[in-house]
Amino acid sequence: MPTFTLEQVAEHKTTGSCWVIILNKVYDVTDFLFDHPGGANVILRYAGQDATAAYVPIHPSDALDKNIAPEKHLGSLDSESINRQKEAGKNKVQTKDELRVEEAVKNKPPLRRIINVEDMEEVAKKVLPYGAMAYYSSAGDDSITHVENGRAFGRFFFHPRVMRPVSACDTSTTILGYKSSIPVYISGAALARLGHPLGEANLTRGAYKTGIIQMVSSNSSLSYAQISAARVSPDQPLFFQLYKHRNDATAAKRIREVEALGYNAIFLTVDALVPGNRELDVRAPHYLEDFENQGLPTQTKTDVDEGEAFRLGTAGGLVINNDADMTWEKTIPWIRSITKLPIVIKGVQCVQDAVLACEAGCEGIVLSNHGGRQLEYSLPPIELLYRIQQQRPDVFEKTEVYIDGAIRRGTDVVKALCLGARAVGLGRAFLYAQSAYGETGVVHLARILEREIRFSMESLGVRKISELVPQMVERVDWQSVSRAKL
Repeated sequence: MPTFTLEQVAEHKTTGSCWVIILNKVYDVTDFLFDHPGGANVILRYAGQDATAAYVPIHPSDALDKNIAPEKHLGSLDSESINRQKEAGKNKVQTKDELRVEEAVKNKPPLRRIINVEDMEEVAKKVLPYGAMAYYSSAGDDSITHVENGRAFGRFFFHPRVMRPVSACDTSTTILGYKSSIPVYISGAALARLGHPLGEANLTRGAYKTGIIQMVSSNSSLSYAQISAARVSPDQPLFFQLYKHRNDATAAKRIREVEALGYNAIFLTVDALVPGNRELDVRAPHYLEDFENQGLPTQTKTDVDEGEAFRLGTAGGLVINNDADMTWEKTIPWIRSITKLPIVIKGVQCVQDAVLACEAGCEGIVLSNHGGRQLEYSLPPIELLYRIQQQRPDVFEKTEVYIDGAIRRGTDVVKALCLGARAVGLGRAFLYAQSAYGETGVVHLARILEREIRFSMESLGVRKISELVPQMVERVDWQSVSRAKL
């Protein structure tokens, strides 16, 4: 295999000839520049240089093989250049944000002090690099939908039944026929390695230890094969969140890959076809630039419009190649022609589409507005669940219904189940847990939820999930007090 010096690589730093170094290997990415989901400028920042630190946390190990032609895998750095890179790494000055994170990790509370979901989020936001925190926590526009997703649960109150035996309460259920210890699954969420080096593998192993099911994002930072290999048992179920690529051949290849790896269901995402306006995520580089400069003048030209690519943020680059022309009549039959796996529609936001999903024969639907990260003022999922129960209760007989978005307490979970949901998904919460404490954080969070769900069921007077019924909750026309930190 040919070898190159750092100086040779540095000569290729234009759109006409762009090389990068990743893990001491040299790649010619010239032909890929304008196909890159995040835009050419993202790659050109590292043209002729080592891009490893920026690349590895957000790309699965097989991304280069899938996207860069074999002949563009040029070779590796020579031994002298590798040694120079190592020495440069030893002398690298930490950024102010890296120093902040280092201090936050030192002062991180022991896991036993984390007693609820919000505790976990609070710690994670302190120990995460700012860019990762901004990506994980960002929401659409003014975050109104994100906030209302949580507030909506406060409009539903219980009618507990008393004098009923509850000593043998069972929180388990099934999701698409697969047993789950609690009616909670890990919702698909991208780029777990931004928060922890082991990334999605923490979620996989934590899910196994607690008997819950993980949904894997199309945009995972580990490869689908690596996540499959992280399963503790070959029988451990995995669901796949599919962002359908606009190129049918690419999408079909992805579906066949995960089916061959033993994934058990396809969750087709339909609520994030185009990049959302997630301003915290978009502003993150500007904040970091100002934070590092600490008041010094910026080197960026102030009068240059750098185009919409710079307004995509981390999230926007992930969905830019999504199929924006999917239909009930075309897309569902097409997926059926590719795979025998059950299909769940993730991102239903109105009663009419819940009905259409049933008519299309989908095995499940997820009522979701993408965690408030896409269309502002889309209805909170718990409110939509209530409307389906009121207007089309037959939907629950025809397909499994799940919800996600701003679920923080066991009471939130139980309210959803009373209104007909089979289970609920948590995405950000588990990302925060693995970011702050790794695999043990995932286990701890699942156990918190199990404790709270069990308490809620016992307090309602039920021993089984099937005993939770709509008559046990009432929607009020006033808003309860905001959650207070005690």
